[in-house]
Amino acid sequence: MDWAGKRAVILGIARQGTALARYLVAHGARVTLSDLKPREQLDLRPLADLPGVDFALGGHPLTLLDGCDVLCLSGGVPSDLPIVQEARRRGIWLSNDAQVFFEVCPARIIGVTGSAGKTTTTTLIGEILRLSAQEAAGSPARARSVWVGGNIGNPLIGDVERIRPEDWVVMELSSFQLELMTRSPHIACVTNITPNHLDRHGTMEAYIAAKRRILDFQSPGDWRVLSADNAVTAGLSASARALWFSTRNELRGDGAWMDEAGYLRVRVERAGDSPARIDAVICHRRELLLMGEHNVANVLAAAAVCAAAGASVEAMRRVATTFRGVAHRLQLVAERGGVRWYDDSIATAPERLMAALSCFDQPVILLCGGRDKHLPWDEAVRMMSERCKAVVLFGEMGPMVAERLSDEKKRSSRLSFQWSLCGSLEEAVAEAHRLARPGDVVLLSPGGTSYDAFKDFAERGERFRELVDALPAPPMASG
Repeated sequence: MDWAGKRAVILGIARQGTALARYLVAHGARVTLSDLKPREQLDLRPLADLPGVDFALGGHPLTLLDGCDVLCLSGGVPSDLPIVQEARRRGIWLSNDAQVFFEVCPARIIGVTGSAGKTTTTTLIGEILRLSAQEAAGSPARARSVWVGGNIGNPLIGDVERIRPEDWVVMELSSFQLELMTRSPHIACVTNITPNHLDRHGTMEAYIAAKRRILDFQSPGDWRVLSADNAVTAGLSASARALWFSTRNELRGDGAWMDEAGYLRVRVERAGDSPARIDAVICHRRELLLMGEHNVANVLAAAAVCAAAGASVEAMRRVATTFRGVAHRLQLVAERGGVRWYDDSIATAPERLMAALSCFDQPVILLCGGRDKHLPWDEAVRMMSERCKAVVLFGEMGPMVAERLSDEKKRSSRLSFQWSLCGSLEEAVAEAHRLARPGDVVLLSPGGTSYDAFKDFAERGERFRELVDALPAPPMASG
């Protein structure tokens, strides 16, 4: 679109909305930023130097659509708002920062989505491609650039003017972004699809449809990288060439997998490219620093993607064996008095909570809470009752999970299993500290979103670290 003179309304003033507003103003658009929060609850300083921007704060009045050419939704804005429904009725184009970026980006794009693991996989891909580019160029200064962002925290529309055609772009994409998009990346990776965000999408079918849009506009010359272990992704078809990854079975075709001996392997045919074929061992599972089978899957997904992009196996090996993880994802934040405290604040769904629990053999005191996304909890509650020494509940969904745990205890023979209900994360950390003994693990893996008390999972994780750091020091052992 030629943005000169066009009127754009952006819903949501956060990172995505701010970055998109800057891009559109720079290209001649007349921009109105709207947010449900009133002015006193917003930080508008990042927009202070942006001329000609109008604001509609404290609501989204339908009059914003008068004379509007495009309505842009930031990631956290529901697509069923009255103003969005009215825009559809009027035939006004709907877009977002990711869609605009896809339309103007000169470089090849790798897109990553999934219910779990997409941030870790996106980060791994970026690290492997950067290292491989440096190997090929002989030095970091001469290497082509690799840009990593999207839903991971950096809206790439703010960098698009500096991206060159020879660069690589690695972009995390949420279901919220994808449901509006009409472009697909050159390499599309779907880590898995399991129940998530049903509070937003309404049904599992609608959620799957939003996720699979990452494949819908691919051509036969593109790549799709999918989990062979996930029932939904295993059934996704598209015109692009398929690569698979699996932690459970050796692949007959191309992709990445873990063999019976625990070696991570990759095999990809790239006709006409250099190298034309990769068929190699990356490393052994025990060489990974990341915990859990789900992280083995993330490494394999990244390896398959990077093989399709032409990265070296040596770069895959070096990153896989040195990568320590992304903040707030099973991150060890403290060891005090023989108790290890882990931050897994990113776990905003029951399945993510279960993946975290499966990583530990030690007694676990689990901090579970936040805001529920209308997801199934039966399996998670059963696993909590079987594997946890104690569960400390907090936030909006605490009473709901407490009721489920009470029902489970009536059916269970584990009479020693206990839980407690707290009103806040602060109270929950204090209660966990009271319960913990040397050799225990205290795990913040909430299973719910942070929006009942924090702006996002990162703020919740940082607050958890602050609270742990402020705990009383363990008593000195006597001589």
